[in-house]
Amino acid sequence: MGSNPTLSYQQASANGASPIGQIVALYDTILRDFRRALVALKAGNIEARVYELDHAIVVIGYLQYVLDHERGGEPAKHFADFYNVTRGMIVQANIKATPGPIEELIELFSGVRQAWYQLEQSSSAGQAPAADRRGNAEATETATPANDDLETPQLQWSA
Repeated sequence: MGSNPTLSYQQASANGASPIGQIVALYDTILRDFRRALVALKAGNIEARVYELDHAIVVIGYLQYVLDHERGGEPAKHFADFYNVTRGMIVQANIKATPGPIEELIELFSGVRQAWYQLEQSSSAGQAPAADRRGNAEATETATPANDDLETPQLQWSA
């Protein structure tokens, strides 16, 4: 059932992924969890659906844990709020047991994942991130978890 986010994180790290690339890998894990939950829902497999949605909650909790609120300021707060709201949405999706809420979560996380991916692409290509081009370097820099924050919990977290 579900993918192992620790393994995904370790593979991303081993492949030289940047901290942003590691975040993208975790979003990929969440999206896989949602898609598997949707398949399980349609197949009537309650146990698999619950497992996949619970796993997504754990990964989201990890993303929330590594937020750097000191440096992140307002963007970190917005991500924390996003994670809180979407965890509630996952609980509701599990209760309703209909495809709509899970599809909505897939759409939400796909959009945010795409934004992180674009930021990673522009950063790795040597281009200034979008926020830098708007004159707001602090927002881009601090919206992402600090590299130290990503590396520290790596060996401690498993799901």
